[in-house]
Amino acid sequence: MTATALRPLGAERKTTLQRRIRIIVGITIAYNVVEAIVALAAGSVASSAALIGFGLDSLVEVLSAAAVAWQFSAPDPEKRERAALRVIAFSFFGLAAYVVVDAALSLFGPRGAEHSPVGIALAAVSLAVMPVLSWFERRTGRELGSASAIADSKQTLICSYLSAALLVGLLLNSLLGWAWADSVAALVIAVFAVREGLEAWRGEACTVPVSALTGEREVEACDCC
Repeated sequence: MTATALRPLGAERKTTLQRRIRIIVGITIAYNVVEAIVALAAGSVASSAALIGFGLDSLVEVLSAAAVAWQFSAPDPEKRERAALRVIAFSFFGLAAYVVVDAALSLFGPRGAEHSPVGIALAAVSLAVMPVLSWFERRTGRELGSASAIADSKQTLICSYLSAALLVGLLLNSLLGWAWADSVAALVIAVFAVREGLEAWRGEACTVPVSALTGEREVEACDCC
């Protein structure tokens, strides 16, 4: 574990960056809530395992942000870190298990995913929105010296990969009638969910201060972050 001292920021600039981080995170959470509602509703109508998995992943992202917010609402956030990370990890593992079972039922069972224009539109919008939010948060986090903001920006970027996988699966199903492509896209989402869960679980040993919330300018970086 190494410590990297960053050049101090002025109080006014630091306040501006902290406000920007809160706005970006707030927008990301709000978008994920809308994304989850639309994806789950469209997925249920079309019997799409990929859409349902995508919607559940959005809810997990919201839960992850809420767990971090709960952690840093305490005077001593480190005491809550392990509990917060376990909540995040188990949420991703639960998501992966559900998506795998649902994808298997769609792939080998009597029902197949139907065409979903709403799902295609949602995946396309998410593919356009998420990289922008990730870029802004990463850029602000680097200037502020916040390892957590940078890590969260990477989580947002993962949503872009999931959006791409979802879009490809839905388009193949709609244009070529390949219903199995929906299940394959769902399994890709499950793989990402397991990866995120493992990263959260291994992150139990991290003691990275969140500069955006504490105002500290010295950040300890570790492999898991």
